[in-house]
Amino acid sequence: MSILLELIPSYINMRTQFTAALVIITIAIVSTAQQKRNLSSKISENALRAHIKFLSDDRLEGRGTGARGGELAALYVAEQFEAMGLQGAGPKGSFWQPASLVGVKADPKTELRISGAKGGEAYRFAEDFVAFTGAQTEHVAIKTDLVFVGYGIDAPEQKWNDYKGPAEDYRGKVLVMLVNDPPATKDEPDLFGGRRLTYYGRWTYKYEEAARRGAAGALLLHTSESAGYPWSVVRTSNGSWRFDIARDPNDKTPFLKMRSWMTDEAAHRMMQLAGLNLDELRKQAASRDFKPVNLNLTASIDLNSELKRVEAPNVAAMIPGRDPKLRDQCVVFSAHWDHFGIGAPDKNGDTIYNGALDNATGVASMLEIARVLSTLPAAERPRRSILFLITTAEEQGLLGSEWYSRHPLVPIAKTAANINLDSMNILGPTNDFVALGAERSSLNAVVWAIARERGNRISPDPRPEQGSFYRSDHFPFAKVGVPSISFKEGDDYIGRPKGWGEKKFREYNEAHYHQPSDEFHDDWNFQGMIQEADFAMTIGRRVADMDALPKFNPDDEFAKNSKR
Repeated sequence: MSILLELIPSYINMRTQFTAALVIITIAIVSTAQQKRNLSSKISENALRAHIKFLSDDRLEGRGTGARGGELAALYVAEQFEAMGLQGAGPKGSFWQPASLVGVKADPKTELRISGAKGGEAYRFAEDFVAFTGAQTEHVAIKTDLVFVGYGIDAPEQKWNDYKGPAEDYRGKVLVMLVNDPPATKDEPDLFGGRRLTYYGRWTYKYEEAARRGAAGALLLHTSESAGYPWSVVRTSNGSWRFDIARDPNDKTPFLKMRSWMTDEAAHRMMQLAGLNLDELRKQAASRDFKPVNLNLTASIDLNSELKRVEAPNVAAMIPGRDPKLRDQCVVFSAHWDHFGIGAPDKNGDTIYNGALDNATGVASMLEIARVLSTLPAAERPRRSILFLITTAEEQGLLGSEWYSRHPLVPIAKTAANINLDSMNILGPTNDFVALGAERSSLNAVVWAIARERGNRISPDPRPEQGSFYRSDHFPFAKVGVPSISFKEGDDYIGRPKGWGEKKFREYNEAHYHQPSDEFHDDWNFQGMIQEADFAMTIGRRVADMDALPKFNPDDEFAKNSKR
C-alpha cells in the first residue's frame, strides 16, 4: 500500500483544485431524517457530475492499471465509501482487495516477419498488427509455422471442431484464426446462437483454446464487422500495457508466448504470400467440414517488453444486512475504475484515455447508490448485505472481477447476485432497459416486475453480435455460478425518433470507444443516468430482501457451476 500513501499529497493537492466538486458531493452525503424517509429517488445529478469530472480529469492520466492515476482513482473511491460510513469489505476491514498482476508493454518497434516460397514481408506494429506476450517475461522469440484453423473453435455441443488432425499439427505453431463465431445458415439459423455472439467467438476463448493446444502463438484476423469495433480499438487496447493475473510457480495453466491481432488488409497480403485467397478461406471456414490449412509460411518475431508486477486494488465496501439470518449473504454491485491510462496520441495529439463514459459513469452511479442506501434507517436497510465492488483491470480482460471470483470476500455460495454497471446512459431517459443475462436466471422475474411497476419494458440485447454479456465484470461471477446481470438502458429514448439511440451508439463506438476522446461533456443528459441507476438500485434491494437466493435456469450453461 506504499504507493497509495505516496499518492496522498497529490490527492490533497487535487482536492484543493476540485473544491467545488467535492463540496457538492459532501452536501449530497449529508441527509436529514426527512430525506431518509422519502426515498423515491435521491440520486444526485450534482454528485454524479462531480464524481465523473474528477475521475475523468486529465490529472488522473486515464486511470491506467498499475499507474499513478489509477491508484489515485481507487483511493478516491475508497475515501468516498469511508465518508459515507460504509464498512471496508477487504482483508482486516480495509477497503482494499489487492490483485496480483503482471503487466507487459511491447516494444512498438517490433516487427512480425512472415516468409514463404513467394517471398516475405515485415509487418509494422500498430499499423499492421499488435502483439503482447502471455509468458510474463521481458523477451520471447518465436520462429515457427503458421497454420490457419478457421474460427479456432472446438464446441462438441455444436458438433464443431476446427482442430482436426493430430495434436502435433498445432503444438509450437502460430495459429491463425477468424474473429467471431461461424455464421448461421438457412438450414441452421441458431448455429452458435444465430446473430448472438457466444463465448466461442470471443478473443479470450480463442487465446485460451490455442494455449490448450500447445500453440506458441495466436494471430486473430480483424474486421470491424466481425469484432464489433474498428482497428483503432484493437490498436489502443493492445498496443500499450497489457496485464494478466500473476502466475505462481505451481501454476500449470497453459499460456501463449504471443497473442496478436492483424488488420484485414495485412491479412490479405499474408495469404497472398501463401498463394491463397483470404475470402475463399473464410468461406471454407464456415463449414463443419473445414480442415486446418498449413500455410507453408514461417512467422518470426523477437518480442521485447517492459515488465512490471503490481498489486492493483479492487475497492470493496459493505452495508451490512439487517436480517440476522441473511446478513452473511450479499448482493454485489460492480463497476470498474480503470481505463487505458496514457497511450498513443490520437489525430489531435491527445494521449490521455480519460474513460469518462467507460467507466467513470458506472463508478459515479455506484457511489450514489451506496450513498442513498447508506442513508436508510437501520430498520429499512436490505435484509442481505450489499457489497460494492469497484474493480481493477476490467479493460485488461476482466481481471479484477476474475481475481474476486477466485478470492471472494463473501463466499460464492452466499452471493445472491451480481449487478454490474458499465457505461451509463448520458443521452436521456428511455422507455426500455436491457438486463444482459437476466433471462438466464430467476433474476428475470425480478427485473420484469420492477419494469412493470415503473411503466417500462425490458428489451432484448439490441446488439447481440457484440457479445456484451462476455465483456464486462458480471461475466466472471456468472462463470462461478452467481446469477448476474449487466444493466443498461434500451434504445427507445423518450422524445426521440426510432433509431436515434442506435445512431448515437454507432457514433460513439466508431469514434470514441477506447479513445482519448471519451471525455466528459457539459451537454450530457443526467436524467437517463439517474433513471438507470435508480432502477439498478431497486433490483439490488429487491433481491436482497427475497426469501430465497436467485437461481440459474436448469438448462443454462452456468447452472452446473452453481453451489446453491
